Amino acid sequence: MASLRRSITIALAAAVIAAPVLGVYAQDSGFYRGKAITIVVGYSAGGGYDLYARALARHIGRYIPGNPTLVIQNMPGAATLTAARYLANSGPRDGTVITMFDPGLILESLATPEKINVRFSDYRWIGSMSREVPICYAWGTTGIRTWDDMMKRKEFIIGLTAKGSATYVNGATIRKVFNAPVRQIAGYPGSTEQRMAVERGELEGNCGSWSAIPQDWIISAKINTLVRFSSKRPDDMPESVPFLNDLASTPEQKALLDILNGPADLGRPFLVAKEVSNDRVQVLRSAFDETLKDASFLADAQRQSLPIELLRGIEAEAIVGTMYAATPEIVRKVKDVIE
Repeated sequence: MASLRRSITIALAAAVIAAPVLGVYAQDSGFYRGKAITIVVGYSAGGGYDLYARALARHIGRYIPGNPTLVIQNMPGAATLTAARYLANSGPRDGTVITMFDPGLILESLATPEKINVRFSDYRWIGSMSREVPICYAWGTTGIRTWDDMMKRKEFIIGLTAKGSATYVNGATIRKVFNAPVRQIAGYPGSTEQRMAVERGELEGNCGSWSAIPQDWIISAKINTLVRFSSKRPDDMPESVPFLNDLASTPEQKALLDILNGPADLGRPFLVAKEVSNDRVQVLRSAFDETLKDASFLADAQRQSLPIELLRGIEAEAIVGTMYAATPEIVRKVKDVIE
């Protein structure tokens, strides 16, 4: 991960040097007056992405000149690829539509560009609300308490929406890189439906974001966290949970995991179409940044147990650029994992 972060830092420094100063943009203050901005969420209502988007929508309008109305539209399908393609192909491209998508799709676009037909470095990135800590966990009643317990199983059944999602990538990573006995069941619209399937015993556990785990599951120790995909460990996560990269046995494995874990740094990202003008992008980025520092917004997020960690749009674009700059050999290995 250190090598990836160094590359990101270099790319970000170059981007900052090249980026125009915000003050040189005309603040297009009249454009949004009387308009509505639609935030298209690529997953179903009630899940982590949806909760983050609705929290943002309740507050960001105050920081956008003209005070537009914010509307949430859930557009689940193909692990949020439907929502991403809508923004690129048929949605308004004037800054009145913002899409929230699963950054696991970036790996899919690297490995199979002819299939995805979307290059995420072509979008304009507004920012991300949280740098995620992806995990895989087991439901407590399964008796699976640790990574070693899971590895000894003949089969460990988890869920996902579809290939390309971060959940799929996490499960596929431990299955392909570490030969974990994971079987992934596809077809769930979002994390809400997957959690219900876990509770009724249809799934034995899952992979997902720590921030999306219900608080009562954590407080009541209903799950056992098996592994985390980020070097960062939240304070309320047991110290015993291993970081996946520390389980790697070779430098080649670690280099591959650096790219596979890249989407976690992008967290819960928001995009607009590449055609949106620079001044309008800056208006939205500024509003996004200010909202994530707003006291009433932060109190709202805290009430819902939504961790907030701002990743600015220019930083997100640097991370994405670094991922697309991966060597052909790494891309081949990524493809081997996620296919």
